[in-house]
Amino acid sequence: MPHAPAAAEHRSKQRDQLNPLVDPLLMDHTVFRYDEPFGRPRGRVNFFGWTIAILLLTGFALAAWLGSYYIFNQPERPDSYRILQRLHKIEQPKRFQLTAAPPGEFLDPKKLHERYSNMRPTELAKANADLARNYIRNYQGVAGHVPYVVGQFTIMAARQLGPKDLFTSGMVALTDAIDYGELLMEHVYPADAQAVPLMKETLATGLEIKLERSHDLSVVVHAERLPDGRLLLTTVPLLYGSYTVTQGRGTFSLEPPYQLNMAAGWPLFKNELRREAEVRYASYREKSGPRGRGVPIPGLASPTASVAPANELVRVESAVPVELPKIAAATPTISVAASQARETTVVAKNDKPAGSPAPAPGRPRPAATIAANALPALAAASPTAAKPPAIPSGSVPTAVAAVSPGAATAPGAAPTAAPVAPGVALASTAGGGTWKTYPAGKMPIGRLVTPSDLSDVADRGLARERVYLKGQFVVNFAESNRAVLRPKSNTAQAMLRLGAPSSTRIIVEFPAGYAPPAQGSVVSRDEARPYEITEVRKQSDGQLNVFVREIMQ
Repeated sequence: MPHAPAAAEHRSKQRDQLNPLVDPLLMDHTVFRYDEPFGRPRGRVNFFGWTIAILLLTGFALAAWLGSYYIFNQPERPDSYRILQRLHKIEQPKRFQLTAAPPGEFLDPKKLHERYSNMRPTELAKANADLARNYIRNYQGVAGHVPYVVGQFTIMAARQLGPKDLFTSGMVALTDAIDYGELLMEHVYPADAQAVPLMKETLATGLEIKLERSHDLSVVVHAERLPDGRLLLTTVPLLYGSYTVTQGRGTFSLEPPYQLNMAAGWPLFKNELRREAEVRYASYREKSGPRGRGVPIPGLASPTASVAPANELVRVESAVPVELPKIAAATPTISVAASQARETTVVAKNDKPAGSPAPAPGRPRPAATIAANALPALAAASPTAAKPPAIPSGSVPTAVAAVSPGAATAPGAAPTAAPVAPGVALASTAGGGTWKTYPAGKMPIGRLVTPSDLSDVADRGLARERVYLKGQFVVNFAESNRAVLRPKSNTAQAMLRLGAPSSTRIIVEFPAGYAPPAQGSVVSRDEARPYEITEVRKQSDGQLNVFVREIMQ
């Protein structure tokens, strides 16, 4: 214990001797930087810089979120539509079926004018944005009802659409409402370029357009209030069907637009084009006679009384299967002479005598063969006939109209078409027309084809020869002097996929005074009473449009 202070003092002296050597080494941090794990000097943290960086990243994320919301939720804006189109987030407008169209309400011109003309500018702009957005999105997730247009309109002017328009292909027609002059409508007809020449001839000034609730779905996609208080609507048919006119030939089909040029803006008829169209239409009305729209006078007929239009644009319905009720057919009484004549007809049609030359492909069949083939239809159509007319040796049998001889009409009553059973030729009413008609079996010599041969006729053409069409057809649409038919196939043909394709449409034109068959009925045409083919057109999708006319008395 007495040596403890001496030992402490000795250690203190040793430490004092080492301090001058150790202190500089301890103050210099670079001497032992490789031996110390935490020898690198620590600088000050720049909290201000990190705050700025975090704020910039937060702003960038917020801008990206708002930008995506702006682009995806407002595709009707030109820049948004362009970006979505490059990202392949825009679907092509699709063709709707009549039974699968978006739910909507059908408004006449007066109700449409009252709805959109009373809106404030901001309300109208919002309504137009919703209308265009719903159309671009193919009406997915639409809240409420879609506005459809019904009524009668007259075409004031029509022009072709180009790359600088909102719809880049087809035609657009500026129309005036017949019953309400405060409403103008531009009806868009999107179509391929090959259909535009026919559309130019069809959509002429003065042509009437009738939009009905039963088979027309023309939706409003834009509404604009004009400076004079009138309303201009832009409408598009969602069905994109086929159209024709009641007093003309030819049918054009619409196609959904592949893309839209939203930068062109609404409407399609700008102010200058619309004013020029109105001036030309006013001159046209002065030359052709103004349309009655005066004030009704007591005791006189209303000036706006409905009259049958001279020409009207109608939509051609697509062929739909029609279920016909089964009719019990009575077994006709056929004499021995009729049986012998039938056997002779079968020999003349199928079993040619030995040594007789076969007709060359494409050559017209003789009229004797066409008339002879009509005899079985004559015997089947006249159950009450005891015996057929005598046929002199070497002469051609003359077929008569396949009507019931016992049918009679009341005195002073107009003749009506009797119901026709399947397999019996339909007899048209007499009256003459703008072209020559013939008795049964007395038409000029020509080539007889069936619906299954129409595709070959479309490929080869008529080659300046008369071509007749026979077969059984179902009436799909009938109005005025025109009817649209489709070939009727039996069960075996439907199962084996034989005969004419389901995309064959036959447009029949009747002379003046002829009554077209009723819609849904079955028309049978044989060798003695065929239709005369005037033109066959094949579309790019395989659709056949066959134009025929009635030539039988």
